[in-house]
Amino acid sequence: MPVLFFDIGATLADAREEADGSLTLLPRPRVLDVLDAFRDVRKGVISNPGSGEGAAERAASALREAFPGRFTDNALVHWGPKNSREIFDAAVVGTAGEGTPAAAAGECVFVGEDHQERAFAGEAGLRTAAHPVFTRAAVENRPVLWARITLPEDRGLPALEAVANRTEVVPVHIASTRLVLAMTSTSGAETLEQAGFTVDLRGSVEDTAAFLIRDDRPLDPAQDLADAPGGAMTRATSAFGLVVGELAGSTAPPLLPLGPAPGGVYVAAPADVPLEDVHPPGAKPGHTERLLPDPALLSRPGEAWARGLAAGPAEGRAEPGPQASTTSDGSPSPEAIAAVLAAVTPEVLRGHVARISGAEPLRDGEALLVRSRDASAADNSRVVEALADRFQDLGLRVRLHRFRWRGHQLSNVEAEHRVAGADSTVLITAHLDSTASNGEFVDENGHPRPYDPAVDPAPGADDDGSGTAAVMAAAECLHALLADGKAPTRNVRFVLFNAEEQGLVGSKFYARAAAAAGERIAGVFQMDMIAGRQQGSTPTVEIHAGSSVPGPVVGASEALGALVAGTVPAIDPAVTVQQLTGPSDPAVGRSDHASFHERGWAAVAVSEDIFALDGGPGTGTRQYHTPGDTLLDQDHSPQLAATVARSVTATALTLAGL
Repeated sequence: MPVLFFDIGATLADAREEADGSLTLLPRPRVLDVLDAFRDVRKGVISNPGSGEGAAERAASALREAFPGRFTDNALVHWGPKNSREIFDAAVVGTAGEGTPAAAAGECVFVGEDHQERAFAGEAGLRTAAHPVFTRAAVENRPVLWARITLPEDRGLPALEAVANRTEVVPVHIASTRLVLAMTSTSGAETLEQAGFTVDLRGSVEDTAAFLIRDDRPLDPAQDLADAPGGAMTRATSAFGLVVGELAGSTAPPLLPLGPAPGGVYVAAPADVPLEDVHPPGAKPGHTERLLPDPALLSRPGEAWARGLAAGPAEGRAEPGPQASTTSDGSPSPEAIAAVLAAVTPEVLRGHVARISGAEPLRDGEALLVRSRDASAADNSRVVEALADRFQDLGLRVRLHRFRWRGHQLSNVEAEHRVAGADSTVLITAHLDSTASNGEFVDENGHPRPYDPAVDPAPGADDDGSGTAAVMAAAECLHALLADGKAPTRNVRFVLFNAEEQGLVGSKFYARAAAAAGERIAGVFQMDMIAGRQQGSTPTVEIHAGSSVPGPVVGASEALGALVAGTVPAIDPAVTVQQLTGPSDPAVGRSDHASFHERGWAAVAVSEDIFALDGGPGTGTRQYHTPGDTLLDQDHSPQLAATVARSVTATALTLAGL
């Protein structure tokens, strides 16, 4: 008989940690069915609860509450880091019972989403499964493969979901209404083909993870046409060659190409390949997107809410609170504009940026200066704690949404004002991490060396310290409005995502968990790089609503973008607005709003002038991803940041009924 070991975080459940340290685990889709199918098989856990005092006890209690009666053998529950094979070796030894020898490593299966952890488990001799759906395949030693699934003209995504959810198939990305990238066993592939879908198997999943790599270099126009024969393959070949070239000389295992993707190529990367660190020359923001497995990806629960907003501002906005003064077209009232102008100022934004970018101490009365918010830097967690404490001081309900990335335990920060009886929630968001991967660094001998995120400075004042500051200022504005007796009719939630620079990792985990929890999201306003303006240029705000995901999300996101665009002139009539929509929007899939588009929710990303309409560089910061992205950068404009932050805050709070 096999012995099954499961990772908890993101594999069995999504974890929510309250400000008081209490932990709740929400089982992920299809997980309970899998566990119950192995009711008579010995099951255990190998999971890292964190290093805080009492972390293991809290995790064990949450496990019992979320999965009653399913993990009853304490000898098979192992808490600790999975950064080597050590804990997996110990788990195998721990399978011995009274008078019963330990199981052989090959009789044990580790089920975990993290491909690095699966690699360590494999070193210890365990079989592995990339998702609970493939537990039986691992037990029976059957391969799980990457696959491109093509839908016929008469079959839509709901039809594919109906078949996939009853077999061994887990989607990871929707390229279009006709193409989905997925994991599948050969049995799952056969079931899909019998149902009329075409399945192109591309190679073993094992200890790999999938990425979408976009190639931002121009191709010959004749080759780059969407309907040109071989055009997509030419783009994919070019993108794959570019990545392989960047990794030249690496001793890591080779990459596995998974075929054309929107704007580039799908790639499966082994655990030892730091694909997130590859930044080819000419790469624009968001050129790498991490793809996560999710049985519920095809359902896109946000569409039900998107339809109302797509019908127009009057249909999508909340009924105003009893003290609110509103306009008939959904635009902010003069009272709302006045409140935002008072609370969200260049000075307030500059203060927040100064603290999280190292220009001033992170906390009042302390000497610590932040050196980097990179996901690999020690200061990242300190900034998370400081931001969470500030939200707490504003009277908001604070949660940390924890996830793992390349051996690091990271957190998104969520702070919410809840409204009894609210029909949905409005999100105001940014990403809190930074990087200086485009910087030039030298070793002690003066020779060029790669960026080292553990030690090199990455102040990220614009990217995305400016957006983070705007979210904090928006929360302070809401606090002031509540103190003045105003009340929204929708929940208002502020979210700061982590590891955006690693392929939207934090927002991917967050949106996936929100979908699994049945969240009702009215709209998402993401601010990513809002303070960059080259001296002498026209102040310009970009509003990105384009989505590669078809359906109501397209019209709904455009409606959100139109609301922001209509607010900007009321804040500063001298600012130029560029509304970018449809599949030609250059920011499609490139910032955290895309993680919500993937689920069908209306979302926009608002930024400085990053993408010029002619395809060249915009008039935003020239210190993108360098150590020079500081408050002292000549391109850093708190005034432009205030215009964007005020416009987004006023629009979002109006959508929430204020």
